[in-house]
Amino acid sequence: MGILNVTPDSFSDGGKYHSTNAAVEKGIQLVKDGADVLDIGGESTRPESDAVTTSQELERVIPVIRELRDKKINIPISIDTNKSEVARIAIESGANIVNDVSGLTMDKKMVEVVASKNVPIVLMHMKGLPKTMQRKPLYNNIILEIYNFLKSQANFAINNGVKSKNIIIDPGIGFGKTVNDNFELLAKLKEFTKMNFPILIGTSRKSFIGEILKDPVDKRFEGTAASIAISILNGAKIVRVHDVLEMKKVCKIVDKTMEMC
Repeated sequence: MGILNVTPDSFSDGGKYHSTNAAVEKGIQLVKDGADVLDIGGESTRPESDAVTTSQELERVIPVIRELRDKKINIPISIDTNKSEVARIAIESGANIVNDVSGLTMDKKMVEVVASKNVPIVLMHMKGLPKTMQRKPLYNNIILEIYNFLKSQANFAINNGVKSKNIIIDPGIGFGKTVNDNFELLAKLKEFTKMNFPILIGTSRKSFIGEILKDPVDKRFEGTAASIAISILNGAKIVRVHDVLEMKKVCKIVDKTMEMC
């Protein structure tokens, strides 16, 4: 899953693809690099970020989705949003997946949109809100708490008309977690396979990698590659990345190794 942030303030590439033309060119390049899915977002959810309005988000993402479809980009497009109206219009404009960082908790109408449009939904765990989530997050048992949240939200989705086959889960690396929390999630990711939903993992260039390697955000290539390899070995089916060309190679090596297991 290739990341395409149409924002001025995302933690890694904020402002680079803020214009429609730049975002479309980047999207086309990600496809050429081997992306299987494009994840397009118009609101930064980095720590301490502020929410944007529905209209702002729509102005950023809808022209990009429509133009990518006009240019015959045929791979699935995921809309990274927690707003039901953005999700609905994005799907009607050519998106195929909803990636909700709130796990259906921030907009009560989101589940209705996902069910009625019959599209896959990524249910992610986030402790708190982006503005506050990294202010001393605390868990008694992080694996159990996140497992129970994701299981509960999956049941909520199914009970409200979402097909089980359309559910993807994401433990939310970096979203209300300490550095050690993130590494524990990677180490124990197999626990989440017990739910029998595909697991999406997003570690690309994140700060927990920088904390260990002391690398700035644009130098976290090797750390990202290692975290992706670990994630796939421990059950991840989708990896959300900035560096598609290079990380695709990582995936191929891990996949080939797993064939021998």
